[in-house]
Amino acid sequence: MIPLAEIEAARERIAGLVTRTPLLRLPGDEWPCEIWLKLECLQPIGSFKLRGAGNAVRTAAPETVARGLWTTSAGNMAQGVAWMARELGVEATIVVPDHAPPTKLDAIARLGGRSIPVPFARWWEAMETGTFPGLDGHFVHPVRDPAVMAGNGTIGLEIAEQLDDVDAVLIPWGGGGLTTGIASALAAVSPSTRVYACEPETGAPVSAALAAGAAVEVEYRPSFVDGAGSKGLLPDMWELARPLITGAFVVSIADAAAAVRLLVERARVIAEGAGALPVAAALQGAAGPGRIVCVVSGGNIDAGRLASILVGDVPD
Repeated sequence: MIPLAEIEAARERIAGLVTRTPLLRLPGDEWPCEIWLKLECLQPIGSFKLRGAGNAVRTAAPETVARGLWTTSAGNMAQGVAWMARELGVEATIVVPDHAPPTKLDAIARLGGRSIPVPFARWWEAMETGTFPGLDGHFVHPVRDPAVMAGNGTIGLEIAEQLDDVDAVLIPWGGGGLTTGIASALAAVSPSTRVYACEPETGAPVSAALAAGAAVEVEYRPSFVDGAGSKGLLPDMWELARPLITGAFVVSIADAAAAVRLLVERARVIAEGAGALPVAAALQGAAGPGRIVCVVSGGNIDAGRLASILVGDVPD
């Protein structure tokens, strides 16, 4: 668990850098529960990742930061790190999986960052080890860095302040840093609130680990839900997250696309695939009745994929 004091310190540290995002109710009364949307897609980079990246960089040793920043990311942490590098006037290098969507790669370039595309297995190795040939400077781990998780935890503080009597919070699981941060905050300030991880059917290691009683490797295939889902769990992250979560939900790619479309049509909110996973699960009543908060983690979706979804298709 990330200590509450560290999350509160992170909030002070990143004040003025990130947006205190709104928490809005999804319009409509036909849902099986009361659905609320925590709109992290409205952050300056279109994703919650600026919270963790900002806190991690602002707590790092200045002499290391001066040599540049780097991370491993499918796109959103990349933008957070590139944003911070631009603020500090240093270089940003991002090791990206070769299926990373063009919209996120373009955003990295706009912010002045450099992308190095590698096969998924090589990318996962770099994330696990925190090393990559030729890269120096400060490595911001997209998931397991305690400062990143503390930054993510500020979302939990905001949810508890913005809405009373929250029954459950649903969070997309990429590597576990977002879930662990938010769940740590809620455990301290709203202990009765249940926390669920949401995963795509294309790679659901949390659900598999809960079923098996231990972390196991699962089959993974890339999809338009590029910010969530993987072939396995980082062992230390699973040890941190396991006591904090109530369970996990697996969402089909078709249901994720339908949730993206519904958010546009009903709430005028643009969500990427990962950000729509909690909404899809809530719409199915997976977390039960009551007051359910869905963390819409990001809105960085390719225009072509969004257009395809809006006409009723499911992107590759």
